[in-house]
Amino acid sequence: MNNGKLIVGILAGVAAGALLGVLFAPDKGSETRKKIMQKGKQYMDDLKENMGDMASNFESTYAHSNEREPAMSSNGSMS
Repeated sequence: MNNGKLIVGILAGVAAGALLGVLFAPDKGSETRKKIMQKGKQYMDDLKENMGDMASNFESTYAHSNEREPAMSSNGSMS
């Protein structure tokens, strides 16, 4: 399956779920919008935290791999 089609399918499912959730919500529209905004902010905060953790892990792995690998000379042989 094409990755583009998979992403479009997932996004369409999320949009349909959100639409149905809003249509069948037991709260007033203003309360529902407030909840959606709070949830969206929570998801963004979690995403930022996860991306920061991932970047930190990448940096430490990169630094650690540079410490372990011996330097290579310009002709590709070990120095």
